[in-house]
Amino acid sequence: MDAIHAYEHLPHKTIERLSQYRRALLICLADGKTHIFSHEIARIQHITAVQVRRDLMLIGYSGTLRKGYNIQELIDLISDIIDSDNVIRVAIMGLGDLGHAILNYFNGKRSKLQIVAGFDVNPKKIGTVFNNVPCYAVEDIPEVIKRENISIGIITVPARQAPLTAERLVNAGVKGILNYTPTPLHVPEGVYLEEYDMITTLEKLAFYVKLADERSKAGSRK
Repeated sequence: MDAIHAYEHLPHKTIERLSQYRRALLICLADGKTHIFSHEIARIQHITAVQVRRDLMLIGYSGTLRKGYNIQELIDLISDIIDSDNVIRVAIMGLGDLGHAILNYFNGKRSKLQIVAGFDVNPKKIGTVFNNVPCYAVEDIPEVIKRENISIGIITVPARQAPLTAERLVNAGVKGILNYTPTPLHVPEGVYLEEYDMITTLEKLAFYVKLADERSKAGSRK
């Protein structure tokens, strides 16, 4: 069985955790560590060791009782699973504060992912270069997406513009969209969509903070 078919049914959450494992393992490797146990990975990721072992079993990797997992081997295996043979090229739709923040944070972090274009409606931004990434007019999306062989679009535009932006990306041929707006998007089959809503995430955190406060108050009354 080839690698594509061997891993195509991995759960989405497992793929997310594999990326997180690799990031943590790279830090450990840089610190001179060569082997690691599941409970150490679990502590870094704030999950259970059982979950770590289950994820690594799904990709066919096991460690030893005495030394645990070989960090370099595990990094290489996760990279083979997640990374493409070729560089995946990415565009950012909207170069406002969030778009700039993503550019500043992401560029240079992963050799197999490269942001190569930005798009905006502001005439003052069009034709300029941010962190070595040129900014184009939205009208140029079809031409630039094709010319630069862009496969992924990151949407950071105002919420009301998100559906039209996604439609333009799909029509231009992108295969993956990361939506940072609170507007739910609908894409056709064959286009993979990830949606990250910061408001929902903050409200989730606020819920757990509220629970902690309520427990603390209840405890103080006893």
